[in-house]
Amino acid sequence: MSARMMLLPAKNVNDMKLVSIPDDFDQRDALRHATALIASIEEENPDYGWEDIAAALEDHGFEEQAFMIGPELD
Repeated sequence: MSARMMLLPAKNVNDMKLVSIPDDFDQRDALRHATALIASIEEENPDYGWEDIAAALEDHGFEEQAFMIGPELD
């Protein structure tokens, strides 16, 4: 089975993050769960950073993955 990934977009390309989706989530549930986690962090801590989000996601089975930006497609 191949790994399933979710791209967390950002205004700045260098701030985008790629995380693996836990096996027990389907794509829609993974999106909803990650969105809820990020929203709760934003509400609880206005000075949040990526480290706060990454820790919460990791606690729920999402794992940050290394990636690089490739050439642009037309």
